[in-house]
Amino acid sequence: MGILAVSTASIFIRYAQETAPSLVIAAWRLGLATLVLLPIVIHSRRKELASISKNELIFATLSGIFLALHFATWISSLQYTTVASSVVLVSTVPLWVAFFSPFTIKEPISKAVLAGMLLALLGGIIVALSDTCSFGSEGFLCPNTGEFLRGEAFFGDLLALTGAIAAAGYLLIGRKLRVRLSTLSYIFIVYGFAAVVLFLVMLAAGLDAFGYPPMTYIWFLALALIPQLLGHSSYNWALGFLSAAFVSIVLLGEPVGSTILAYFLLQETPTPLKIVGAILILLGIYLASASEAKKKNKIMKPQ
Repeated sequence: MGILAVSTASIFIRYAQETAPSLVIAAWRLGLATLVLLPIVIHSRRKELASISKNELIFATLSGIFLALHFATWISSLQYTTVASSVVLVSTVPLWVAFFSPFTIKEPISKAVLAGMLLALLGGIIVALSDTCSFGSEGFLCPNTGEFLRGEAFFGDLLALTGAIAAAGYLLIGRKLRVRLSTLSYIFIVYGFAAVVLFLVMLAAGLDAFGYPPMTYIWFLALALIPQLLGHSSYNWALGFLSAAFVSIVLLGEPVGSTILAYFLLQETPTPLKIVGAILILLGIYLASASEAKKKNKIMKPQ
């Protein structure tokens, strides 16, 4: 369900970008999501919020900052580098989660999850490159990779890589806190702080929050309700039960869902390379999820 919900983000963003800058879209996405949560949290989670420890609040705030940093750097990277370069680098989230998990949350990565991670990551890279590369009689052809290390493109690549590391931090902290905090309380704090940071960045960039056509704000609301509140929130809910590594792998399912939706809604036919990449992503997710289910069953089995 999380994959399906988050997959709508690229569609809604595509519509909203016709009249609004990407940074404004991100700020409104998190801001509206927080406003929707506000009455629900006040009604059902006041006692829990009041009992949150100082350390938990600090970590939840840090998670919100990581989420805002992820959106701000990744979206900004698209102004300097190619879409393919940006998506490839931001798709390295599972690798950063795998690298930091044993040291930060003491969560080792099983061989099956690692294999699924690498398979899904390979599929993600193929999907990202499918719009600029082709496979024909002359072999696999891509643009000059020297652009990755030149001028503005290199700066954009660094921004995308920073976005991937920030997303990993967001997931790792979520895994640590969701064991103790309810999903509602956690996402309210995280989305709220992320929204504040993004609006401040937006203002610092000289962008306006208002003055866009009414339809643009409908797309903002759609982004807040579906990919953010249903999509990201389902990932945060899952972090209370599943490893951060596995959830990070599932994130790579978004391009698959987006490709399917783009076919029906935007009449964009996927290339053969994109289909191959999508299959690898799904196989990687299946391999990792089978391992995760086996581990859960082993834990729950009576001794």
